[in-house]
Amino acid sequence: MKTDILTEKHRLGIGGVAIGTAFENISDEESYQILQTAWDLGIRYYDTSPWYGLTKSERRFGHFLKDKDRNEFVFSTKVGRLFHEVPESEVPPTMWKKPLNYDFKHDYTADAIKKSIESSLERTGLSHIDIVYVHDLSEDQVGDRYPYFLEQARKGAFKVLSELRDQGVIKAWGMGVNKIEPILDCIDSADPDICLSATQYSILEHEDAVDRLLPAVKKAGVKLVSGAGYNSGYIAGRERYNYKDVIPKGMAEKRAAIKDIARKYNTDIVHAALHFVLASDEFASIIPGASKPEQVKDNLEGLNAEIPADFWNELKSEGLIYEKAQVPGS
Repeated sequence: MKTDILTEKHRLGIGGVAIGTAFENISDEESYQILQTAWDLGIRYYDTSPWYGLTKSERRFGHFLKDKDRNEFVFSTKVGRLFHEVPESEVPPTMWKKPLNYDFKHDYTADAIKKSIESSLERTGLSHIDIVYVHDLSEDQVGDRYPYFLEQARKGAFKVLSELRDQGVIKAWGMGVNKIEPILDCIDSADPDICLSATQYSILEHEDAVDRLLPAVKKAGVKLVSGAGYNSGYIAGRERYNYKDVIPKGMAEKRAAIKDIARKYNTDIVHAALHFVLASDEFASIIPGASKPEQVKDNLEGLNAEIPADFWNELKSEGLIYEKAQVPGS
């Protein structure tokens, strides 16, 4: 019997990509200010990964959270890569601006998953992990080795995570990926509880997810968490889209049109983007990252904002939102 680990108070969480120095070299002190702001505002769902900053983000989250009442918050991290320390000259090129001195390898075997969880507990200093996501088991990350790693996970990661959940070691598990297919493949061969859907569902791009992902997770009784509901900052005005510098054709015009309509209804596109994701019955939470405390505050303001129904009606009538997509109030 699946239990809903994420409740109404976890609708807005915080993700750890930016704190892992994805976009700028955030210092330890700045990262703790961001996390302290989130805590002070009542945010109680924290998500990170050893991948972010090559273990840096996970250590920062742990440093901040280890003295908090462990029953007060939900913590999720990820498995699928194993890390080992290397000289600075041997750190691989990655998206991180200031990673720690580690290299890694993908490994989805049962032993690797257990080792990864053990290492995460050591790095964070926490007593347990609530949700474990199988990270980046997806063609955009492992390329043509996807079938090989999927088979490895079917025999290893998926089975051992179900066992750990049934034993009460973790509370839930699922995929943490940027594509739809791996979530469908996982549902087809295992019994996940919750999946982190990183770049598949936003106010700007959601048609494929509405048609294929949402019906599948609903049928399987699997919940979703939104990991890039702002398209990694593009909705907020950054010139990057889903962690890349290439902006898809037509997206600038679509963003501008939604911004104009938002202005007309005295709201803004970031707040609308947050409400759009959470309007879907399948999404239990959205976990935007933050490079500054002000962004955390704005996310909470967005969660509490009132957005007129006519705004959503106009977006649909203009063809800016897929006709089958759920919107607030629908």
